Amino acid sequence: MSPSPAPPERSVPAPFPQDDTIAAVATAIAPGEGSVAIVRLSGPDAEPIASRLFVAPGQQSWDSHRVLYGHVCDPASGERVDEALLLLMRAPRSFTRETVVEFHCHGGLICVQRVLELVLAAGARRALPGEFSQRAFLNGRLDLTRAEAVSELVTARSRRAAQLAMAGLDGGLQQRIAALRERLLDQLAELEARVDFEDDLPPLDGPAVATALAAVQAELHQLLADGERGQLLRDGLQVAIVGRPNVGKSSLLNRLSRSERAIVTDLPGTTRDLVESELVLQGVPLTLLDTAGIRVTDDRVEQLGIARSRAALQAADAVLLLFDITAGWRPEDQQLRELVPESVPLLVVGNKADQLAPGAAPAPQAEVCISALSGHGQEQLEQLLLRRCGHGDVQGLQVALNRRQQDLAAAAARSLQGSLEAAQQQLPWDFWTIDLRAAVRSLGEITGEEVSEAVLDRVFSRFCIGK
Repeated sequence: MSPSPAPPERSVPAPFPQDDTIAAVATAIAPGEGSVAIVRLSGPDAEPIASRLFVAPGQQSWDSHRVLYGHVCDPASGERVDEALLLLMRAPRSFTRETVVEFHCHGGLICVQRVLELVLAAGARRALPGEFSQRAFLNGRLDLTRAEAVSELVTARSRRAAQLAMAGLDGGLQQRIAALRERLLDQLAELEARVDFEDDLPPLDGPAVATALAAVQAELHQLLADGERGQLLRDGLQVAIVGRPNVGKSSLLNRLSRSERAIVTDLPGTTRDLVESELVLQGVPLTLLDTAGIRVTDDRVEQLGIARSRAALQAADAVLLLFDITAGWRPEDQQLRELVPESVPLLVVGNKADQLAPGAAPAPQAEVCISALSGHGQEQLEQLLLRRCGHGDVQGLQVALNRRQQDLAAAAARSLQGSLEAAQQQLPWDFWTIDLRAAVRSLGEITGEEVSEAVLDRVFSRFCIGK
């Protein structure tokens, strides 16, 4: 049995026609926010459109990669719409490898929207989400991993997540995946040669081939493990702080977020709704939820808060169960612990350690003892929380697969397992190649060497407009 012909290397029909010119606002805009806004154009008519709309005083030269000063004017009326700078980047020396023009306008809403309207009226088309990056990919400016890294850099929620995105943008991930794929292609070539010309070639060392495939599989498993840790940097964690009323939940939220987000009093039932606070712990974005103390009450408003607290327990990525260490572990604390789903990481925290009598032993249920008022035990709490979530140290990560890439890497690892099972059963060479070719195809989809139009639509539709 001979294997089917090899799939062609990257040959992707462009989902968007590239003989037109696209335009979009490439910066966030809001009333009274931001001093500068950028309108970006890319395509064959970018420079002609700019020359009709932009009036540069004096003898300024329209050279590529130079900044011009002037005004954006309405060609129909001659009205000056905005004082602006213009940056011209002629093909192929641009992000998309097409001619790109950027109008750097005043920020806000009105000016930038009027400039965009003039650009569209002059013949440009409004860009779709991610269309600039997609054109960069289709024109060979970026591979798919670099394109996705652009989006991850824009949406990074912490400095460490931004560093990880930059590693992908610099090509670190593409190089890792491409190297693994080349190693598989080398083995596939040897196997396929034996399928058709075994009598004319020296014998192939099957165990050595299996060892090489197993080594690639092991590296894929490591990439998958690193990807899960990296996902923590991208997505962050939603952590619910739960406990009986007046055990210090709001004080702990204020301590961890280093702000007075929650009202703190000695009265039970003060928190009647979920209070959220976003922060970054050791590079990991966290959303803390200060929940209403769960207890029996006739107060209708407090009952609604308690209901939301129960819902937060079910949806949280992790739970901090806080109890008053001076009062000891009570049956109500145990009831709360039993409400936490088994699948959710739980950390039991004893609060008010600063009020514990000298020599008194804390309740054995406390995994860490803290004082939300003084900060005692805070660092230990943070480290234990991250470890409890099972993601380990994220500081040493160099590259990390995103969800799409993880799915493809996992598929490649499974396919290699099929080839290794064929090797163990000492099946003919062509049985080895079936799954090996699937593994090569999956790795090619990660970098875009082998990718369909539907995949591109799905990937780039998640980008923001203008990027």
